[in-house]
Amino acid sequence: MSVVSEPRVAAKKSQRVGGTLYRGREGMWSWVLHRITGVAIFFFLLVHILDTALVRLSPEAYNAVIGTYKNPIMGIGEIGLVGAIIFHALNGLRIIIVDYWSKGVKYQRSMFWIVIGLWVVLMAGFVPRQLITIISEVTGK
Repeated sequence: MSVVSEPRVAAKKSQRVGGTLYRGREGMWSWVLHRITGVAIFFFLLVHILDTALVRLSPEAYNAVIGTYKNPIMGIGEIGLVGAIIFHALNGLRIIIVDYWSKGVKYQRSMFWIVIGLWVVLMAGFVPRQLITIISEVTGK
């Protein structure tokens, strides 16, 4: 009889709508994006420290490395870097609010969408200027 009742219990569990706070909702995506942007920023800082350290070893090597950064692909990469930094900073503030405000968990979804809205507004101010800079470097104007 226990063999028959176990599949029914399993079927009922799989039909539940609830679950944890992060199961595919804004909290989970916030967590995932925060980790991805954090790792990306870490690797940027690592490369930045290493290429800046070249100045002490060989100024010519430093100039050569910095010269390789002056291309349109790196300009697009800078857009990604700024986007990652802005999201990571805003989401970090959201996490602090969720942790230290007694109603933070209740409003965490709303705060996530506020972070996304602020991110879009800030990126809308940065991306066109960066694209103009990239285009002017490519065309020489």
